[in-house]
Amino acid sequence: MSTVTARTIDQPWAADVEPLDEFNRRLLAATHPPDWRNPTPPGRYNMVVIGAGTAGLVTAAGAAGLGARVALVERRLMGGDCLNFGCVPSKALIRSARAIADVRRAGDFGVQVPDGVQVDFGAVMERMRRLRAKIAPHDSAERFRELGVDVFIGDGRFTGPDTVEVQGQTLRFARACVATGARPVVPPIPGLIESGFVTNETVFSLTELPRRLALLGAGPIGCELSQSFARFGAQVHLIDLAPQMLGREDRDAAEIVQASLIADGVRLVLGAKVSRVARSGAGKTLTVESPDGAREIEVDEILVGVGRAPNVAGIGLEAAGIAFDERSGVKVNDRLQTTNPRIYAAGDVCFPYKFTHVADAMARIVIRNALFRGRAKASNLTIPWCTYTDPEVAHVGLYEHEAQRRGIVTAKYEIPLSGIDRAMLDGDAAGFLKVIVRKGTDRILGATLVARHAGEMISEITALMAAGGGLKTLSATIHPYPTQADVFRRAGDAFARTGLTPFAKKLLSKVLAWQR
Repeated sequence: MSTVTARTIDQPWAADVEPLDEFNRRLLAATHPPDWRNPTPPGRYNMVVIGAGTAGLVTAAGAAGLGARVALVERRLMGGDCLNFGCVPSKALIRSARAIADVRRAGDFGVQVPDGVQVDFGAVMERMRRLRAKIAPHDSAERFRELGVDVFIGDGRFTGPDTVEVQGQTLRFARACVATGARPVVPPIPGLIESGFVTNETVFSLTELPRRLALLGAGPIGCELSQSFARFGAQVHLIDLAPQMLGREDRDAAEIVQASLIADGVRLVLGAKVSRVARSGAGKTLTVESPDGAREIEVDEILVGVGRAPNVAGIGLEAAGIAFDERSGVKVNDRLQTTNPRIYAAGDVCFPYKFTHVADAMARIVIRNALFRGRAKASNLTIPWCTYTDPEVAHVGLYEHEAQRRGIVTAKYEIPLSGIDRAMLDGDAAGFLKVIVRKGTDRILGATLVARHAGEMISEITALMAAGGGLKTLSATIHPYPTQADVFRRAGDAFARTGLTPFAKKLLSKVLAWQR
């Protein structure tokens, strides 16, 4: 019914995006043009990039913009995971899901809407496809050709320490970058493959809403999509082996998101293992084992979101002398150089933090180090991230337990959103800002923010950390009133108050008394 199957068509790569409507045809025309002619290699390139996801695109565009002769190789779709199967389509769905959630709680704001408001899932998915197709030209083969990049569509693989072969042509290079990204991990559950499932690479091809949906994995992908599909009207089971959803995040933050998902109708099955999947008529049956015993869950569709594995197979890494691991990906040093000093790597294929913005930042390091013998280091990056549930969870820097494990003595400042006027007025009071600093200083080590627009707000802390600022700066910075971002100033004020020791308070009291 809703499981995605490969379409038998003249262009097999078109099966990556379905249905093949006007919007997906526009997407494919931009990201894998059917009539594309690869250029003739002119000689040795300054840079050859394998993979046209975020890391590859930024590397290629940046190097070409500096005057380098650049070749970019992509076998599948320009734009990679972010444009086609990740950030862009998922956030389009999340926006639609937030719209229906706002309609359903409109009464809280004195706005009466008719009972029985319905979601048109087909229209939701069409909107996603339309917007994705509109964004696609930014990452298109044609645009990069106009930027001066030689774009090669086809399978690229290293054939030696300084050569790449694409569609029978040999590209010679002075430097190269591996930016092949990652793919969904499929857990070895008996019966899963035979029963059928979708991943983040195929779920956006659905045209009908699954009435009953099981999501495997309560990480960011599972939490974001389980909440969205529940808001669309599906009966959703979110299953994870861990006892806490969003296991990487602050426990208090995860608990707030968990309560929100439950309120939206998501049925959480945590601390549980799926031991078997079997077809049952038109649906699928999952056998789930937990400390409370085994039970069966009947669904119409299964979405697997248990993680991502680096794309290291089939690209000739061995021929190039590049060390790699099936799980952790290409081995790089702090300057993103592989074991072949001519070749660098960036993005999901070599880094544990698999985010678009991190891939972008790593690509900039590659350009500096590969083309200009720079010494930029990945370890110097200040990396924020956000899980786009409702409310969102954004984080940057260290968690408290990480700092303690490193032997750092910390102090913590926590400001609830319920004390922020704009959050109260917006009806978004479920959340908080938690900042940890090195004890005795205002130096920020890390921060977690739970708020409806946390992803938009966390950059204030990130920029401050990158610039070497601290909580004193936040306290001294005027924030517009009323805004939810005032939570940062409150954190700065909380630190400032710690400077008023009992002795200082006593002395200040005497001074004020003398002035009277």
